[in-house]
Amino acid sequence: MRRVAVVGGGLAGITAALRLADAGCAVVLLEVRPKLGGLTHSFERDGRWIDNGQHVFLRCCTSYLRLLDRLGVRDQVQLQRRLDVPVRSGQRAGVGRIRRNGMPAPLHLGPALATYRWLSMSERAAAVRGALAMGRVDRTAAETDAQSFGGWLAAHGQDARAVEALWELIGIATLNSRADDASLAVAATVFQVGLLERSDAADIGWSLVPLQQLHGEAAARALTAAGVAVRLRARVRALDAVDAADGGWAIEGERYDDVVLAVPPAEAAGLLPDDAVDLPAGWAEALGSSPIVNAHVVFDRVVLDEPFVAGVDSPLQWVFDRTVQSGSDRSEQYIAVSLSAADKLIDTPVGELRDVLVPALRRLLPAAADARVKEFFVTRERNATFRPAPGTGRFRPGATTSRPGLHLAGAWTATGWPATMEGAVRSGESAAASVLRLPAATKDVVS
Repeated sequence: MRRVAVVGGGLAGITAALRLADAGCAVVLLEVRPKLGGLTHSFERDGRWIDNGQHVFLRCCTSYLRLLDRLGVRDQVQLQRRLDVPVRSGQRAGVGRIRRNGMPAPLHLGPALATYRWLSMSERAAAVRGALAMGRVDRTAAETDAQSFGGWLAAHGQDARAVEALWELIGIATLNSRADDASLAVAATVFQVGLLERSDAADIGWSLVPLQQLHGEAAARALTAAGVAVRLRARVRALDAVDAADGGWAIEGERYDDVVLAVPPAEAAGLLPDDAVDLPAGWAEALGSSPIVNAHVVFDRVVLDEPFVAGVDSPLQWVFDRTVQSGSDRSEQYIAVSLSAADKLIDTPVGELRDVLVPALRRLLPAAADARVKEFFVTRERNATFRPAPGTGRFRPGATTSRPGLHLAGAWTATGWPATMEGAVRSGESAAASVLRLPAATKDVVS
């Protein structure tokens, strides 16, 4: 029986460990934190459960949905019957909507783009042309990765208003990057797989329970049932090669046939032997990181009557109702504001954020105009994702390294996807396939 160590207990490590245990391997999962779930976790604050970030998924996230099935928690998420995103302006009244009809792709979005409230007629027509052109982009080409998403949009007739009110509305949340700073290849993956290839691909899903319950606690149960030895608060400081020719690695004196490193890039670079990956020197630093800030606001009444709303003409990006998930009293409403690509906000004091975001919420949500703020606090993920800048594809290694028995996982590896839950799970699947010497799936499948 192959003995495998999986280092890292986020979604990538959980996926790899379960896949390997299901294939008959003896698996030990080592996680430095006191709980599983990685960057998708929750904590308790004054009797209320707070997710560290507002993580949603799409129907096209088939690997992530398979993981939920494997964890036995598919009934704890909500998935839209049809894509429907309400979009409010911080300057004008009314609601625009990005939603699909029942027609096949790409016709399913035609009426929504043709009537989208926050673009002019000419901008809507240009957006349709831009969407059709986006469908023709070769997202696998190196020259596509080297190109800026923002530069491509400008070259295809998308003005600043269209970028803000349409393209970045979707792109910032999925890429954690502004269009000018993002690789066209990664952006094309989001728009092609998520919006243009299948009519139902972009239907949005979200958790009905705290993420710690959906991921961490469910994973602990599933891993234990599968026979995986889960060791928390277990820091791996070094990997020792046992047999350079045939593989075999030792961690703290324990020998394993294979090791899967499902840790952040800087940590992986520190553990990998120098010749393990054929990447330019300083590749982990070149991947970089991009922050996300979440503002948490508790109002004394209901101010948002939908699960979420997106914002334009506003410092707000996406606003979520998290009342039920947090266990809050239903007489109040707990709102979470997600601010991606938050380089300019990551060090902003809480008081300054409150002075900007609460008035913005009152402008975006008319029902909040005279509602009393009972609580306001902020959570920050300084290194939430890798930075998907143009040309960073060459710094993203595959699952299989040049050293026998040593494998990589993580949303930052060469999944083709941005740093999403789907990308993390796909990387775990690829790492397990690498251990088992199985061909990894390379084609996106949406169902």
